[in-house]
Amino acid sequence: MIIIYRKTALIEGLSYLILLFIAMPLKYFFNIPEGVKYFGWIHGVLFLVFLIALLLSAIKYRWNLKRVILYLIGSVLPFVPFILDKRLKKEYS
Repeated sequence: MIIIYRKTALIEGLSYLILLFIAMPLKYFFNIPEGVKYFGWIHGVLFLVFLIALLLSAIKYRWNLKRVILYLIGSVLPFVPFILDKRLKKEYS
């Protein structure tokens, strides 16, 4: 389960970076809103999958509430999912 969670978190984190640093500038600087329209939808679906993977991992590995909240906050901060993934990789390898 931890591998599924880690992969989901990384993909979701990457989609967030694409949304922030590619799709949003295209929309607001070049008046091309399609990137946000489509990538926003993709990111939203990936975020829901991330939440499910986080919940299932939290139950399976008996993570405390503080850790779950840290991962939730980390998911909305650019680059943090990649830092947290390094920690998880060390912990569960």
